Amino acid sequence: MSVADLIARDVRAGTFAPGSWLKQIDLEHRYRCGRSDIRRALDYLAQKRLVQHVPNRGYHVVLPDSDQTAHILELRIILETAAVDSIVANATPDAIMRIDAQACRFDEMILNGTILDQYEANLAFHRDLLSLCSNPELFSLVTDLRSRTSSALAGQWSTRARVEQSSREHHEMIKALEARDVQQLKDIITRHILQPKDR
Repeated sequence: MSVADLIARDVRAGTFAPGSWLKQIDLEHRYRCGRSDIRRALDYLAQKRLVQHVPNRGYHVVLPDSDQTAHILELRIILETAAVDSIVANATPDAIMRIDAQACRFDEMILNGTILDQYEANLAFHRDLLSLCSNPELFSLVTDLRSRTSSALAGQWSTRARVEQSSREHHEMIKALEARDVQQLKDIITRHILQPKDR
């Protein structure tokens, strides 16, 4: 397991709380590696929005802003459900097979991958699904909005049950896509974005 994976695991487990500062010297001792390895790991996790780099201060675990997150999720629902008609219209059998392969890859990463592997597989699934939309500007807007909320690593998948629910929802989306059921796909996407807490 890489240093980045170890730090990500500890963030997910609550060892490093949201908002807490990560002292590189402490991380060197904890993970028994050099400063350059820690720096590379933190830079990588900053790209994944799990930690944030503040110039001249260091790195801290992302502290989600709940109001901003709620507003962004609302916008994502509006945009991603608006894309569904186009997605369904462009869903060829080959495209559906490609998206299904990404869903299966996510399942495999739940069983055998790291947290970061799961995150990357999840992004690939959603990227391939949304790429069926014929409006490239909508695709870009959604991609940008996703980057403005805290990563799934920082809380969305706080339990194994929630990760497994995400997997089930991926497969439900594929079934709705195969059935060309626009309303069903919109409903599943909405539920998937909102991530109900009682699941």
